[in-house]
Amino acid sequence: MTAPRSGAGLCRDAAPPRAATGPQEPADAERQIAALPAEHSAPSAERTRIDALESAFGPLDDPENPLGGTALLAADAAGEPVPGAEQVLDAFALNSEFVPEELGGRLRRMDVLGRLLRPLFRRDASVAFGHGLSCFFAAVPVWTAGTTEQQRFVAGLLLGGDRVAVARHEVAHGNDFVRDELTARPVAGGLSVNGSKTAIANAARSRGLVVFARTSDAPGGGRSHSVLVLDRAALPADRITDLERHSTTGMRSAEFGGLAFTDCTVPDSTVVGGVGDGYELSLRSSLMIRGLIPSIVLAGVDTALRTVAAFATRPRNDGRSSLDVRHVRDVLTGAFLDLLLIDCLALVATRSLHLLPRQMSVYAASAAYLAPRLAAETMDEMSAVLGEESFAVSGAYGMFQKQLRDLPVTSLGHAGSAGRQVSILPQLPHFARHSWFAEKEAPAALFRPQEDLPPFDLPRLSLLGDSDPLAATLVACTEWLESADVTVPGREDWPLLRSLARGFTGELADLARAFGEIDPGDRGALGSPRNFALADRYTMVLAAAGCLGVWREQALAGTDPFLADPAWPSAVLHRLGRRLGLSLPDSVATCEQRVLAEALDRLHDRRSYDLYGSALARATPGEPGHAPTPPGTLSHRTGQVPE
Repeated sequence: MTAPRSGAGLCRDAAPPRAATGPQEPADAERQIAALPAEHSAPSAERTRIDALESAFGPLDDPENPLGGTALLAADAAGEPVPGAEQVLDAFALNSEFVPEELGGRLRRMDVLGRLLRPLFRRDASVAFGHGLSCFFAAVPVWTAGTTEQQRFVAGLLLGGDRVAVARHEVAHGNDFVRDELTARPVAGGLSVNGSKTAIANAARSRGLVVFARTSDAPGGGRSHSVLVLDRAALPADRITDLERHSTTGMRSAEFGGLAFTDCTVPDSTVVGGVGDGYELSLRSSLMIRGLIPSIVLAGVDTALRTVAAFATRPRNDGRSSLDVRHVRDVLTGAFLDLLLIDCLALVATRSLHLLPRQMSVYAASAAYLAPRLAAETMDEMSAVLGEESFAVSGAYGMFQKQLRDLPVTSLGHAGSAGRQVSILPQLPHFARHSWFAEKEAPAALFRPQEDLPPFDLPRLSLLGDSDPLAATLVACTEWLESADVTVPGREDWPLLRSLARGFTGELADLARAFGEIDPGDRGALGSPRNFALADRYTMVLAAAGCLGVWREQALAGTDPFLADPAWPSAVLHRLGRRLGLSLPDSVATCEQRVLAEALDRLHDRRSYDLYGSALARATPGEPGHAPTPPGTLSHRTGQVPE
């Protein structure tokens, strides 16, 4: 992040998008990484923080743990935060993770922030969002376009343990804040704020307020709203009123209240960016926010998969288990594959903010669009495995129902799926004409989760990309798989993956023809149902590219045997190809068996269902919360496969 000049908004300092800069960006990124100081060569401090937060909450399945599943479900039923959770986060100084380093915080890498949120969202989205992430959502417009004074004010609140709330959405219009109820009109001494906002996270508990308010009724609407950053402690108490709390189906323990303003005069210096910048600032803020959505939904589905896998491996009276049923094995395998794919999306969306600032907008929007959809589909499939236990609100399987309720709330985030598609569509005709099959691929560092990153530079972020290096990675990986010059261990297992990669490259060619026929300025054509469907297909092609990029780097490094194995990308692409209706090999059974073996090993070894396989909090053997390995379950270490 580059700090702005005092009194100058970042988005106004940004240079206009450059033409045809795509091929140079990856090389620039590689040079930036090579220039990083030695102390940033290995992100051990970040891993330590992530592990410390996981350990601080203790084993989720320990009934005696005051922050475990039993306590979380009881608090969820009561609509209150689990006692002690917020104290743990305060002791950890979670708010400092949302403040950039140059302002005194710990925010340096967006991919690390996504990972750090996972221990929280694996347990309780209410605490994760209400106590933490909502403050980040509120602060992003200030990091993006605030003056030095505004940034220091918000940073000081967060680092001092206070909260910042964002007054963005109005219940009647969902995420459509442009029809909201707050106005800010010029008066002597500044702006007079009037109206009310409902469903604001932590409205009554936050000293800082970031408010989207209407400042113009001029036709067109593009410059109708502005963003204000307010210190509630400095506002007249009789001009702002707390409204009643709203109950929600998901995230029941989160506090969604409201605020009403009556002739509340605030100085002109509270405007973030410039008057009328609200709509643009919302879009620019989404570039930071959207990349976190995959990590959020992944964490919730991780807990759901762990719950269903424990159910499936539970031995029955006859010594067998649900795992003996092929459909159950298929569902568990498919869920793990979806989580690996979602994490590839998370990796690309967050790391591209650092490495490909002028191209990342379409990756963030695609990740935020596709990840919740995949998560919802796999949750539906797992519900059938649990059967009536999927409705349990307590006990060993109650966490599944909680995650099922929370998922639609956590995945909606900054804008719904249609809004994300609208961000994607205008870019595709340009890519089809000028980028696909013509540009250089993305830098290898985009796919290396353990490699450090250069600082993010918010003024360089562009709302519309000038090229698509991730699509070029798909083409490059296909060519790499077909090259006779590549000498990597396990190459004999590549034919299936090679065939699948060709299929996705062919799909990209079909998309290039379809979007190449569309005039980029024809808004009617871009908004047609057909092209929305094509944009949906494009997000899956991008997901395949991200998956292949991650696997290729792991295969070259050889440090993680599972991620270096072509089995998981083959199974992921096969599953994606079925969604697209591509012509596919008849079976990937051997690959799926390897993936299922890894999923079960992670269940019993207590490791996360993502690209990292991170250790989860555990009790010592013999204490509550220690889960012994059930006998007779499938494992790639033993080679046992149910008949």
